Amino acid sequence: MKHIIITLLTLFVFACKQDIKINKLKTGTYRALLKVNETADLPFNFKVISENKLHILNAEEVIEVDDVTYKNDSVFIRMPVFEGYLVAKIENNKLVGRFVKAGLNRVMGFSAEKNRTRFDTSENAKHDISGNWETVFSPDSDANKYIAKGIFSQNGNMVTGTFRTTTGDYRYLEGVLDGNQLKLSTFDGAHAFFFSAMVTDSSMVGTFYSGDHFQEPFVAKRNNTYELPDANTLTFLKEGYDKVEFSFPDETGMMVSLNDARFKNKTVLVQIMGTWCPNCLDESKFYSEFYKNNRDKDIEIVALAFEYVKTEDAAFSNIKRLKDKTGIAYPVLLAQYGSSSKVKAQEKLPMLNHVLSYPTTIFIDKKRVVRKIHTGFNGPATGDKYVAFRKEFEAFVGEVLNE
Repeated sequence: MKHIIITLLTLFVFACKQDIKINKLKTGTYRALLKVNETADLPFNFKVISENKLHILNAEEVIEVDDVTYKNDSVFIRMPVFEGYLVAKIENNKLVGRFVKAGLNRVMGFSAEKNRTRFDTSENAKHDISGNWETVFSPDSDANKYIAKGIFSQNGNMVTGTFRTTTGDYRYLEGVLDGNQLKLSTFDGAHAFFFSAMVTDSSMVGTFYSGDHFQEPFVAKRNNTYELPDANTLTFLKEGYDKVEFSFPDETGMMVSLNDARFKNKTVLVQIMGTWCPNCLDESKFYSEFYKNNRDKDIEIVALAFEYVKTEDAAFSNIKRLKDKTGIAYPVLLAQYGSSSKVKAQEKLPMLNHVLSYPTTIFIDKKRVVRKIHTGFNGPATGDKYVAFRKEFEAFVGEVLNE
């Protein structure tokens, strides 16, 4: 009798397991919504290629995601490089769940369904905002105010572009001008940005949302001749310092400094960055490609990672993920974990007047002289500025290498 009962229980459990149906993603284009607040949602699009692969779409950007797994009744979509992930239940081709950034204890509501546009529109655009816009974020706060340059292209209702700041750009923004209301968004697994503004032919007044944890006002005016300050003048060596020094560990625990043999008599680029930072990712991809194509020259690159995750192991895990995904062949050292504070970063590099931006790059010649410090990064979303940066970078590095 005992054996019969055990057999029946085993068959019952097996039958129950057989009844559990795991819903999986169906191919097609989806519109996702992240909950910003009670009245606003941040939309983005993704295209499911197969049940284990999808593409996140932001204007011209395509982010390939191949870490899609299923557990019980949920799908887990983990972003490449960044720690953020989406988890949701799938029912009737609809997803309901959340976007999670565990290292920062942040969770946003998430939903998605097939065959939806990014933003709906109710009327034709009343203006054409194509061109450059002189922008100020938090204009009424002396402590928090900062300048930016809006760069936009419009076709009918559809708008793409970005905001450039002195510390980097807001990457690929996509949206609409619905009548006189501008709506732009982007999502890359690290940041979820949403811009909403009322527009006239020559002005904008709006709000910028970063996820559901931060928002600030902004104003802008059309100005096609406006330029930001020179990125090579914002960060510099403080009086009393004539060189850069540091000693931080690599993934093996070995301490690395500029006094090491690999850097002797070479031009060195010191990249101040974080694995959580999209502008840093754009820059790292560029540097990785440049380094691979120029390893036969007397040049080295070393990155200093400032990580907000709480443990050293987690920080090095994120560094490894970045290197694996981008093919970085130069050392990425752990300069700090537990905080990405720029004030604390400057304490680790006291020779700098400040760390204004992640990323920042210090250019050092073969005699250990600091030749230039470049704040921020004009990524591919900035179009012509990115092309101009590449040309300037290659010309300057080539000049220093030939000395």
